This record gives sequence, structure tokens and C-alpha cells, in this order.
Amino acid sequence: MNLLNKPKSEMTPEELQKREEEEFNTVLINCRNNKKLLGRVKAFDRHCNMVLENVKEMWTEPVNKDRYISKMFLRGDSVIAVLRNPLIAGK
Repeated sequence: MNLLNKPKSEMTPEELQKREEEEFNTVLINCRNNKKLLGRVKAFDRHCNMVLENVKEMWTEPVNKDRYISKMFLRGDSVIAVLRNPLIAGK
């Protein structure tokens, strides 16, 4: 049975962990300020406000730059697109 269809109350701790890994995996977010964020979504709402962790913020100046942010809140109006699982999309 697919873990996404099974009620959480009927899942074992191992199944809950696996479901969390599936639901809250790495995403790539394109922002309005021409920056990209690669990180894990911990929470979100209907406005695309997000709480992210283990975020790598990337942008281009004369050279490519990036920085690590352990936890951040991203306001939804700055989000252009959210790509699910960009690291394993080719598998």
C-alpha cells in the first residue's frame, strides 16, 4: 500500500519516517530577486510562506556565489516556482 494513502494513525514509526522523507524532501525555489534556494521544507501555507532548513542560497554576480542558512522563513510573495526533488529528478 502506498504510504501517502495510508492513515498516519495506522503507520509504524518506520513508515512515518519514510513518509516524512518523501513529503519533506529537498526542493529548489526560484525567487523574485533572481536568487535560488535549495533546501528542505518543514512547513508551508496556502500563500507559499515556508519554513526551510538546511538552505543553500545561490545567486550570480560577476561570479556565482552561495551561502548556507540553517533555518529560514521565506515569504510567499517572493516565490516564483518550487521544483520538487531536483537532485533525484534524473533517476
